[in-house]
Amino acid sequence: MQLNPPSNNITTSAYVYALGRIEPRFPSLSVEKEYAQATGRAETAGLTDRQALQTVLSRPENRYFARQLCYVLTIEGLDTYILQPGDPVDLQVLIESVRPTPQPGDVDVVVGRRGPIAPPELCNGLMVPIVIFDQIYSFDRESFIKSIPRPEKISAKDFGPAAQELFDSIIQMADNAGATDADRAVNYVALRYPAIYARAAEEFAANSSLTGLEVRPSPLSATRKIVEVIFSYTNRETDVTEKFFVRVDVTEEFPFLHTKLSPYYDR
Repeated sequence: MQLNPPSNNITTSAYVYALGRIEPRFPSLSVEKEYAQATGRAETAGLTDRQALQTVLSRPENRYFARQLCYVLTIEGLDTYILQPGDPVDLQVLIESVRPTPQPGDVDVVVGRRGPIAPPELCNGLMVPIVIFDQIYSFDRESFIKSIPRPEKISAKDFGPAAQELFDSIIQMADNAGATDADRAVNYVALRYPAIYARAAEEFAANSSLTGLEVRPSPLSATRKIVEVIFSYTNRETDVTEKFFVRVDVTEEFPFLHTKLSPYYDR
């Protein structure tokens, strides 16, 4: 199942909390030729092209070359952001994000500040927003699902598929570039709040389907920006819909939980 993107009037944020995949790119022909020379100096016999690239980037003497590459975050196959470290030391984080053997379930999470559209000369003509990142962490979907705490009353056989379906539905939502307060809140709870997965498993066990995901500004917002992430589950037999919500504070770069998951009643 794939959910529609949350419909709301929550505006674009100065911050980004995005889920995608980081891909290194050659910004120019000269950098590509320099890579060919660096590869010739490294021991890459028997390696795939991606393994060879990771080998070259990981060598200290090639740090100059790693700085020349542009690193693009793709979301659902679309080039979405060009990543730049907020601190030069964080170049190592970008290097480590280049997996030697990429898999379909790989996910990179980028938390940072949204900047201007890149000039065409920065990354071989690619004109997408620059994100100055402060945090990047990477994982594969299978390991993430296994790491989610499972409620005792739900078997592993039932919990795994339920958690996987909810996670996949969230990350496959169209237009979720992690750039609005709504996107950031949804991505945050998907990664940092395991209670939503326990609820999904309980609802599936009760013969209900996940039928909606909505984000609304919270009436509690005053001096801070707080949003409500609302999950709707509809019983497959009775067609009765129940809603549950969690409040997330998205005022600053790093979202955090404001209130825990609880039943939601339409006002």
